[in-house]
Amino acid sequence: MSPNYGDVIVVGSGLSALLTAKYLSKHMNVMVFTKSNKYENNSFLAQGGVAGAIADTDTWQEHFHDTILAGCNHNEKDSVELLTKLGPRMLQDLMEAGMDFDKDEHGMLSLGMEGAHSQRRILHAGGDQTGRRMMQWLHSQILHCVQIVEQETVIKVLKEDDCCCGIKTVNRFGERKSYYASHIVFATGGAGALYSYTSNDPSVNGMALALAYQAGATLTDLEFMQFHPTMLHVNDKVIGLVSEAVRGEGAYLVNDQGKRIMQGIHPLEDLAPRDIVSRTIFQELDRGGKVFLNIENVINFEKRFPTISYMCTIQGISLKTKLLPVVPGAHFFMGGIRTDLNGETSLKGLYAVGEAACNGVHGANRLASNSLLEAIVFSKKLAEHLLNKPMGNCHEKLIDEPLAKAKPDKPFLALPAKSELQAMMMKHAGIVRHAEGLQKLKGWLEAYQPYWQDIDRLEMNLSLEETELIFMLQISHLIASAAMEREESRGAHCRSDYPQASEAWLQKRISHQEKIKVLV
Repeated sequence: MSPNYGDVIVVGSGLSALLTAKYLSKHMNVMVFTKSNKYENNSFLAQGGVAGAIADTDTWQEHFHDTILAGCNHNEKDSVELLTKLGPRMLQDLMEAGMDFDKDEHGMLSLGMEGAHSQRRILHAGGDQTGRRMMQWLHSQILHCVQIVEQETVIKVLKEDDCCCGIKTVNRFGERKSYYASHIVFATGGAGALYSYTSNDPSVNGMALALAYQAGATLTDLEFMQFHPTMLHVNDKVIGLVSEAVRGEGAYLVNDQGKRIMQGIHPLEDLAPRDIVSRTIFQELDRGGKVFLNIENVINFEKRFPTISYMCTIQGISLKTKLLPVVPGAHFFMGGIRTDLNGETSLKGLYAVGEAACNGVHGANRLASNSLLEAIVFSKKLAEHLLNKPMGNCHEKLIDEPLAKAKPDKPFLALPAKSELQAMMMKHAGIVRHAEGLQKLKGWLEAYQPYWQDIDRLEMNLSLEETELIFMLQISHLIASAAMEREESRGAHCRSDYPQASEAWLQKRISHQEKIKVLV
């Protein structure tokens, strides 16, 4: 088989990508592409764990209810039922296949508590190293059966007769290649790196969502970006994530006067849904104050949270003070490429899974530790669907038509620095939005619209960094447009000029397709 042709191409290197590849590899030729190296993704950074109603005292119905409640009833209930009902069995399957989760002194699974959960149902591995441990185990599983292509960035979705049939890539040397397959799967993560404060790997910048949009796939729920309440904050920089599991083990938030800021805000106080906690911290910071996570009640903090402890040590934060300086940061994108339960998008031949996909499972605000479970459940669902689907007629083209280098007909505005875009997104499309700020953001972004409208013609003239930035500008414009249109506050989308949830917007989704925008 030609090295430029496979049965399935998976774009991304995180948990969803590798699980999909693992499930398919026994029956299909699978190629995995990642823009960086295979260890640079959000899954490796995941600390919190995997949620699952696996305890005898727990039920999938309770997990379902918690997910809907956290998602502000914007969830697709069929997706949530699939997640919570199938999750425990699939977690058992992983453990039977050799994945180890932490156990207590009696050999029982050690289940943690996190925000907005009604039960202790979070499985961890290595304390706060769950994502890393799962990814290391997965790499050992696919080592000899899946080809992973590193340092190649997808810059275009290739189509033939309105069907997705391949990808075009560029490597760090500027070499461009085309690859073809019957099925193309986007498992590229979300868009947290559009913001200056984020828990995400820098590669997770929403570029793939813009690529899918340009190819004709429908995007939806783009106004819903979840901000994690507790990012370690040192010298005006976000250093890394402080897992919600820390608050689950007794830590609490205080301001610089030592006052507990979540008391009286929500019945669950420090374990309230993430959108509520993030906004409370934001209000403290907006008044010029500081916020700390007090860890004095956490037993054996350094043993339970080795990653966070090490991060504090190298940043010069003494754990003896029991106070960790924190700010909210962009964490998880509930929006993405619109899919059904099988991962099918509106573009034939293109599929999406994990954070890149939006099947409505998380609603307006993801419940803590449901992301890894989503990857586990929906990767398996997608793989089963592809294995039962007839192979397409896509074939490798022997000769690619070379694109001539082109320059704009008239000078374009010089592209901004990536940091400028991130600052604009944080300021105007961040934790709290307002029409005035969103309009300012949209107007600023629209000055660069000629770039993404003419990207096919200009691409050969651009560096990889410039190409990536243009797609970041485009997806940011779509996010700002959706945030402007939703005139209410729901979950992670908070409008100071529309501070309440509106019945008129209940279960309404803003969807975008190239040259088409629909409200459903």
